[in-house]
Amino acid sequence: MEGILIINKPKGYTSQDVVSKVKKILNVKKAGHTGTLDPLATGVLPIMIGNYTKLSKYLIEHNKTYLARIKLGEKRDTGDEEGKIIETREVLQDNLDKEKIENVLKSFCGRQKQIPPMYSAIKVNGKKLYEYAREGKKVEIPEREIEIYNIKLKNINSEKKEIEFEVNCSKGTYIRVLCENIAECLDTIGYMSFLKRIRVDKFVINKAITLEELEKNSDNKVFLEENLINMDEIFKELPYIVLNNRKKELFLNGVMLTFEKKDGLYNIYNNEIYLGTGIIKNNLLKRDVIIG
Repeated sequence: MEGILIINKPKGYTSQDVVSKVKKILNVKKAGHTGTLDPLATGVLPIMIGNYTKLSKYLIEHNKTYLARIKLGEKRDTGDEEGKIIETREVLQDNLDKEKIENVLKSFCGRQKQIPPMYSAIKVNGKKLYEYAREGKKVEIPEREIEIYNIKLKNINSEKKEIEFEVNCSKGTYIRVLCENIAECLDTIGYMSFLKRIRVDKFVINKAITLEELEKNSDNKVFLEENLINMDEIFKELPYIVLNNRKKELFLNGVMLTFEKKDGLYNIYNNEIYLGTGIIKNNLLKRDVIIG
């Protein structure tokens, strides 16, 4: 079995937990995910099965869209609901003013520097940041450049002192940090109380299936065919090259073929059969990811 399944990751599971579960349900040896979601987060987690694991180099850089919620008036050491409360502050009505919130959200659009949270898996000097945090040690965390493409207010719950927003951002953006920064710009403090990833590039939440649905339909060929995404569908915007039988054999055996085309990635077909992708550089085509 090969392809990509969009799993709606449940709360409490690590991304690797989901991969292990999918492998067990479908009885496959090879599977992987395209980008980690924190255990507390839910939503879109593309799972690559079989040779599709080789596609991770093309899928991991994609932009992502999240639905997030900020709980105002409390700061937690982890930046989310799992952490200990380290500060509290009264939330005034002005902190929940719709126009003010919308203006603050808009101010975060564009390229910017972000300091990752201490409770993250980023390594500094060969050690994960959360390991330093658990030991009570402080370490200098290098900034990283991120980009917020769009951010919009979805809801204000004055009673619960919560703000819900949707954000489309670049790879590497920490929404926990964004939530804390938004709260600070609203003249208060806050933490991320909810996070759901609703899109990873072309992979959207309304096409996602749950682990329970997958388990229930593990022997249902129609269900699996309907939900497994094929490689040519993922790369349908790419230009293509059609090989005859002779060139197909050479190509699959790793022989570089001459084609006077622009450098770049191409879909490769043999007649109407999809083979995978190839890369042209300096008028030479070489195999890239072959499916099947």
